[in-house]
Amino acid sequence: MTDCTGSPSSEDYADFLYRHGNSSLSDLERFTENGCFSYINEEFAVLHVPLREIAPISLQNYPYSSIPALYGLLDSTSMEASGILPAFRQPALNSRGEGVIIGFIDTGIDYTNPLFQNPDGSTRILGIWDQTLNGDGFEVTGSSGFPFRFLYGREFLQASINEALRSEDPLQVVPSADENGHGTFLAGIAAGSEAPDMSFIGAAPSCYLGVVKLKPAKRYLREFYRIQDDAAAFQSTDIMMGITWLLSLAFRYAMPLVICLGVGSNQGGHDGFSPLARVINRLQIFLGVSVICAAGNEAGRHHHYVGQIPETAAYDEAELRVGEKERGFDVELWANLPEIYTVGLVSPAGESIDRIPLRPGETETVRFAIERSTVTVVYENIIGGQNSYLALLRFTDPSPGIWRIRVYPTVTITGIYHMWLPIHGFVRDDTVFLRSDPFTTITSPGNSPFAITASTCSHLNESLYIHSSRGYTRDGRIKPDLAAPGVEVYGPGISSVPGVYPMLRATGSSAAAAHLAGAVADLYSWGYVNGNDPYISNSVVKAYLTRGAKRNPSYTYPSREWGYGILDLYQALLSLRN
Repeated sequence: MTDCTGSPSSEDYADFLYRHGNSSLSDLERFTENGCFSYINEEFAVLHVPLREIAPISLQNYPYSSIPALYGLLDSTSMEASGILPAFRQPALNSRGEGVIIGFIDTGIDYTNPLFQNPDGSTRILGIWDQTLNGDGFEVTGSSGFPFRFLYGREFLQASINEALRSEDPLQVVPSADENGHGTFLAGIAAGSEAPDMSFIGAAPSCYLGVVKLKPAKRYLREFYRIQDDAAAFQSTDIMMGITWLLSLAFRYAMPLVICLGVGSNQGGHDGFSPLARVINRLQIFLGVSVICAAGNEAGRHHHYVGQIPETAAYDEAELRVGEKERGFDVELWANLPEIYTVGLVSPAGESIDRIPLRPGETETVRFAIERSTVTVVYENIIGGQNSYLALLRFTDPSPGIWRIRVYPTVTITGIYHMWLPIHGFVRDDTVFLRSDPFTTITSPGNSPFAITASTCSHLNESLYIHSSRGYTRDGRIKPDLAAPGVEVYGPGISSVPGVYPMLRATGSSAAAAHLAGAVADLYSWGYVNGNDPYISNSVVKAYLTRGAKRNPSYTYPSREWGYGILDLYQALLSLRN
């Protein structure tokens, strides 16, 4: 394998997710002479290949699991309701995240905002990896103690950020900014310093921060998935590399690490074994590391369909309404092996396509003469831990109106299958299943077994947010774990005017995840840093928080909407003293 002659983050390179030793990816081996690798961990790497050398991206040419999935942003008083401020007021319980890193993999951060500084004006940010900046890459010491090279972007450590803050033009020294504002908002909720003049304080105001600014998904992937033009989209491979960098940062400083993820996707089997979820699950080998995920905002979007085919029925039929000016989208049908399903289609004009036969490893492209629409169907057994069957339908230039997807049983035991459309923002609002199901809508990677996943509620009246994604996972595991405030939450915005730091309100499961991330950092600080529980781990943190959660006697727990209840850090800490 040679080194990449250009930047692998550029549009000149295609990215493939490569699983070490997986013979199913042998068709990618031919690229290893002209490409280069970014190593994620012992299981996964990213193969960067010159775009001009690859065949057209299709599931006929490359396995489903090798093409990076795309993830979107999950957003469109609260500290008191979460039991965070009451915990601050008790000297014996007071822990504000000291000695803990909260890592954000998002749109970046406005590092000049005083909310991320110490009282003396120095930064609390230990490092920023800006994937969007041109650079020759950099080398760090990984969690294994060996050198680890990142092939794209630029890294800025605390000393450089402090130098920038002392200068008249900080962006000339550290040219990393948050043009979107999503990352800055989440960082403020989870880790903002106390600002009495703004009546604001973050959940862990004394913690340190690590920030990964994700680069936008490459154009060829946006075109492959036909993502809406105005949607923010990020590659799973960049998120996975961001986790690896944050681990290296925690290793350098020998601190506990809490990773806050406010991104999500409907791609994958919703069982916690997507490649990104697998990378998260492997973090269980590290003591003092937790990952907090947003559950998503999908419950009321009509993007999920669940079917069960009776033994006497020839097929089940799902009605899918396609909105005007829809460029295209994917529908993923998932079931547990050994069950197998095949599909047929009826277009809005009544043009019928009979049951498309199962031909492993092949794709079937159906062209509708009347509508001038195309649907490509791929059947694939997903191995490598998922034990799942996938039927993927790729709609291109679909005619508006009601499409009917006929699902035929080939090998069945339960007769149960699920279908998902892309997340809100990736398809038009009026592209929906007519008989949708609000459950099993936790987005990836929130269905990861290792992650602590937050659904969204209002801190004003403890009501559930209407779009808060609901559990359980497709394989029946309890998700979400907890609910946290995420409706009309107050936090920092961004401004194009230097020295102006606006505050705003926003709603979504990302804000709920930020609250939970700050509370987890406080627990690590209380246990590990202050010596109350030196061996505190992710599973122990989850147990503490679920034990102290607020539960409404009218509901049964664990719940598909609330998990084990509403976040209450104060009660979680009090329970440890009883």
